[in-house]
Amino acid sequence: MKGSVALALLLALPSVAQEVEPAGLPAAAGSLPAPDSHEAQAAVVQAGYRFDDLLWENDRTAHRIYARALEAAEPPSGSGVDSWGKNVRWPFADRQLRSGDQHSYRGEGLDFYNVGTTRGAGGLGIWQDNKLWTSRNYVRSRILSAGGKVADFEVDYAPWPVNVGRTVWETRRFTLPLGTHFTRMVSTIASNSPAPLLVGIGIGKRTTGQGAGELTVDRSKGLLSWWGPEDGDHGRMAIAIRVDPAAIAEVRDDADNHLVLLRVTPGTPFVYYSGSAWTKGQGGFRTRAAWDAYAARETLDFRPPKA
Repeated sequence: MKGSVALALLLALPSVAQEVEPAGLPAAAGSLPAPDSHEAQAAVVQAGYRFDDLLWENDRTAHRIYARALEAAEPPSGSGVDSWGKNVRWPFADRQLRSGDQHSYRGEGLDFYNVGTTRGAGGLGIWQDNKLWTSRNYVRSRILSAGGKVADFEVDYAPWPVNVGRTVWETRRFTLPLGTHFTRMVSTIASNSPAPLLVGIGIGKRTTGQGAGELTVDRSKGLLSWWGPEDGDHGRMAIAIRVDPAAIAEVRDDADNHLVLLRVTPGTPFVYYSGSAWTKGQGGFRTRAAWDAYAARETLDFRPPKA
């Protein structure tokens, strides 16, 4: 998969977000140790000091997923995607997590997005019998590029049941270059049955503030775009999913998530994108209309990489 055309296209994407100085930042609860550099960089860190959380970020956005070790320490814990607000171009998430309080603003960003057992910012599951069947936390990881111009890694999710008699398992590659709010996801879901799958990719409904936020759907662009509710002086989080429009079977909700359902063949990789922004952070997105417009017009490549 290395050296794929899709990765090259990602690295060449220009930033189209407006440069607007963040305003009304939360009161700082302290400061972080100085970064090694103030240059714009991407980064991936496996936090062995914190149950092997995987952190990845670029100059625009920051995220986290959870490892199996957290399942016993902080139940319930799941395979949703966490999204952090950041207002600096250099990596901060590892230093923020090491502070012991990632939820307080310390001058560079914070985590106020509550994934819980939702799909968060682009986690997935298998839709069957009117229910989303989801994996637990990741079990193995491989960092392909720890930083610089691109953050790039893979994780494996252990087999999980889909109703009775069917089992699936997943490998997913995450690629986040500089200059975009979108992480490219390449998912390969295998199964003990060759029958087609309906994969539900979701955005958690009640992950910040009060209420479920506002959703924009554009099937022609393969877009679900969520504008979160105001969360006090934290502001808002904005999330978007982009999928190949030709693969869409349905757009629907369950109790916890807005979902787009895709037709998927077991063992065949498919590509989707997860994007996020903080209204007080990098990118200049202060309105729902600005975020929706950016998420819809970003040029994305849905071709899976060559083996």
